[in-house]
Amino acid sequence: MDFARTMKEKAKKLQKRIVLPEGSEERTIAAAVELVRHEYAKEVTLLAAREDVVKNAKGADLSGITIIDPTTSEWLPEFTEEYHELRKRKGMTPEQAAEDIKHFLRFGAMMVRLGKTDALVSGALSATADVLRAGLTIIGTVSGIKTASSCFIMDTHDEKWGAGGLLAFADCAVIPLPTSEQLSDIAVASAATFKSLVGAEPVVAMLSFSTKGSGGDNEDVLRVQEGVKLARQKAPELLLDGEFQADAALIPAITEKKAPGSPITGKVNTLIFPDLGAGNIGYKLVQRLAGADAFGPFLQGFAKPISDLSRGCSVDDIVTTSCVTMVQSAG
Repeated sequence: MDFARTMKEKAKKLQKRIVLPEGSEERTIAAAVELVRHEYAKEVTLLAAREDVVKNAKGADLSGITIIDPTTSEWLPEFTEEYHELRKRKGMTPEQAAEDIKHFLRFGAMMVRLGKTDALVSGALSATADVLRAGLTIIGTVSGIKTASSCFIMDTHDEKWGAGGLLAFADCAVIPLPTSEQLSDIAVASAATFKSLVGAEPVVAMLSFSTKGSGGDNEDVLRVQEGVKLARQKAPELLLDGEFQADAALIPAITEKKAPGSPITGKVNTLIFPDLGAGNIGYKLVQRLAGADAFGPFLQGFAKPISDLSRGCSVDDIVTTSCVTMVQSAG
């Protein structure tokens, strides 16, 4: 399965709307042009002063792209009121809300919150923490989940792994040392991400250096074990098991030896790592040594979809991430 092409095809069929808040950034403008040219979106919005977009477009055809300046938009009164309502318990005044909502990330997040667009992609210029902060403050998390996290889709190009060669790895980019509660949120959110993007039923393994208690009473083992229990409570219908060593999760013969009767034997497509170190190292090893393609990180757990980009992203990275995020918006 060619994941990137599939996401683009799905986005083209869905015809969702997307906002790119870093509207004057050259790669972002080029990506917007591509999104419109290939008809991957119903509406593409750039947030910036029009003259800045035109200057950095370098003669590119901007027809079909909506350009909104957050500092002069007709939506400012509505957005200011909503933002003040969200933040007044934190001591924010109406005057401060009116000024703060003009920031491109907050304005874009408010567009998503109020249904002015379906999805948001940013990060070519912004730090991940800033994208997360805007999302958590304005969009919030989905009901039943308190944690925003991230997920990579790994295309191994080998159909014996996951669903047609695709696996989800989480969390590889956001939470350094998740608590048991956070691990359970990551597991549930990752399952939802996998289903929405890949279209297959998620089968989740929660990873550790221990399999079914072999690591004893180590606190990191107990943390994952408790995460498994909490995830089952939150999503009893989800096919999930743990804690597992990676080989015990992925190789049926080892699963049967170390965890006989596990319901996920030979079916795993979603791997939940015990911490950010393991997740980040794990996805990079699979990417570099196995020649897998790593797509993401895609943010998850939010009430409405937003995605973060690497500041070294290419135009095609922005296009692909935008298509993925619009597919997520379809549920």
